[in-house]
Amino acid sequence: MKQLTKAEEEVMQVLWKLEKASVKAMIKEFPDPKPAYNTVSTIVRILETKGFVDHEQRGKGYLYFPVVAKEEYSNQSINSVVEKYFQGSFKSMVSFFVKKNDLSMKEMEEIMKEIEKNKEL
Repeated sequence: MKQLTKAEEEVMQVLWKLEKASVKAMIKEFPDPKPAYNTVSTIVRILETKGFVDHEQRGKGYLYFPVVAKEEYSNQSINSVVEKYFQGSFKSMVSFFVKKNDLSMKEMEEIMKEIEKNKEL
């Protein structure tokens, strides 16, 4: 799966949230200052080319929707970070975040509970 640019990720975040939307509806979701219509439209077409977005015609316009699920992209992105910066070791990544973010014992316990819960699934 291809990596997205920051601007492409921002548009995808909006589409994942809205599930299906016109460019005009997407723009409403961005904080001020809002991006230009042509900018968002161009990014959406690039995302279509990359296989992340598709569209359906609605009247004279189009509604766009994500083809790649947020969870699928997130998983691929995390795996990429682990490979690039932590030599493929999730343990090294977690250790790094524990040291750099000064996690409390309560936070660590919550993380461990979440891991245990997901193991059972």
